[in-house]
Amino acid sequence: MKTVNLLKALGIALCLATAASAYAQSSDAMATGDASAPSAKTVKKTDRALGLQVRKALSKAQGFDVSNVFVRARGGAVTITGSVPDGAQIPQAEEVAKGVAGVKSVNNKLTIGTQGGGGG
Repeated sequence: MKTVNLLKALGIALCLATAASAYAQSSDAMATGDASAPSAKTVKKTDRALGLQVRKALSKAQGFDVSNVFVRARGGAVTITGSVPDGAQIPQAEEVAKGVAGVKSVNNKLTIGTQGGGGG
């Protein structure tokens, strides 16, 4: 009878140890998973900040008109759209954007246009 109780106790202890070990491993995996994969909110915030940094750099560039220029960033890839009054500003915008920390690539979709769109 004593042997049966001893075996039951050992079995229970073994089950508890296995469950505790499995729980600890899954908790560790979740903790490291969160650290390596930032939340969507954090990514959006980072992208928005990068876009604003590029726009600010463009506004400080010599003779560059940002009034019709839009900057969007996604994971370090920056897209510049809109229009500029002078064709020389198109490559200038790309160079300025590439100089901003965190920019990995630039997709320059700027066109030459006049203020107000010049509809007619």
